[in-house]
Amino acid sequence: MSHSETINTAAAAFDVVALCQQARIASRQLAQMGEGEKNQLLLAMADALVAATAEILQQNQLDMQNAIANQLAEAMQDRLLLTSERIQSLAAAVRQIASLPDPVGQIRQLAPRPNGIQVGKMRIPLGVIAMIYEARPNVTADAGALCLKSGNAVILRGGREALNSSLAIAKVLQQVLVAHQVNPAAISVLPVPDRDILLQLLQQDSYVDLVIPRGGEGLIRFVSDNSRIPVIQHYKGICHLFVDKAADFDKALALLLNGKTQRPGVCNALETLLVHADIATTFLPLAEAALSAKQVEIYGCTKTLQHLPAANAAASDQFDIEYLRLALSVKVVDSFAAAVAHIEQYSSGHTEVICTQDISRAQRFIKQINSAVVMVNASSRFSDGGELGLGAEIGISTSKLHAYGPMGLESLTTEKYIVIGDGQIRS
Repeated sequence: MSHSETINTAAAAFDVVALCQQARIASRQLAQMGEGEKNQLLLAMADALVAATAEILQQNQLDMQNAIANQLAEAMQDRLLLTSERIQSLAAAVRQIASLPDPVGQIRQLAPRPNGIQVGKMRIPLGVIAMIYEARPNVTADAGALCLKSGNAVILRGGREALNSSLAIAKVLQQVLVAHQVNPAAISVLPVPDRDILLQLLQQDSYVDLVIPRGGEGLIRFVSDNSRIPVIQHYKGICHLFVDKAADFDKALALLLNGKTQRPGVCNALETLLVHADIATTFLPLAEAALSAKQVEIYGCTKTLQHLPAANAAASDQFDIEYLRLALSVKVVDSFAAAVAHIEQYSSGHTEVICTQDISRAQRFIKQINSAVVMVNASSRFSDGGELGLGAEIGISTSKLHAYGPMGLESLTTEKYIVIGDGQIRS
């Protein structure tokens, strides 16, 4: 039997509804667990991940071999690859989540009304969350840990590119759950990367409360278009760096290189450089030299080409491109207002950065730019849940409803009203 026939046979036998029902049951157990119990589980999971490094890497090698054979894009291969160091980082992120305050059960705004009743809000888990992702096996551990800490069950659906890696990581997490007498359906996995199975999952609005897709724009649009369940959207990360006329050039070059070249295949990498016209003559040659040393392709506007004749001419749609590789769009802007207007036109709502020593312009940038993360003199690479103090993030939302930006524990909860009285009745 061929590999595709094996998958089709497994898909035909797989019961998505039963899986979702079991996850709903498990979510009720998690919602009642105390912070200490959840932290104990998370710390045991972190230790188990490290202990299972050899097994996880063995399965990851199978995925990498398939990725190379199928000519998976370099950015996707980077996301797919696991190493001993990356597994240590996974475990460290799980331990960090254990150290974070538990939002569940927190009460705020408890205040008396004129009739004597007290009204407040309490944080509660969402219930069951479905994670849909591609070549990102790290999401398996991150999502499992974040959902557990926030009292939610999670259904993991990794792409076929990372199937072996994701199943290996999920197996470790489920073994810890079983060892601690917790329903293993708290972290469920779709073992078949079949699109029909995914479509069935996206119809289970009776059991699943939220869908979070992580991956390319095509995957996220497919999930959004086909889901009966609310979806957290993040189509792409077109992140801008605006080098203002009052910028410190050393800082600007450091932000540029770190944002573009440290890990070009991630969504918080820079894709567009905007340079104020007053400094273009001096700054752009410095930027070109630094970028060329890192083998970055430059696609410049007409004004950019006047300063950098060796750069590629930007096409009409160039500033809409999320490269996810060593390539960068560059535009010279005549003013602060022109930079803001460009960002407003082309931003994907992810992360925008200004480099300036002018406090007033920095404050204007923060006020006028409404992307999920706005930065002053800091690398776009800090637009990450761990770097922003959330522990590992479960995803990034560029839609403003429910959550906006990197999503940590609090974003996986909602609030219910609580009312405390002493026999009051409404007249």
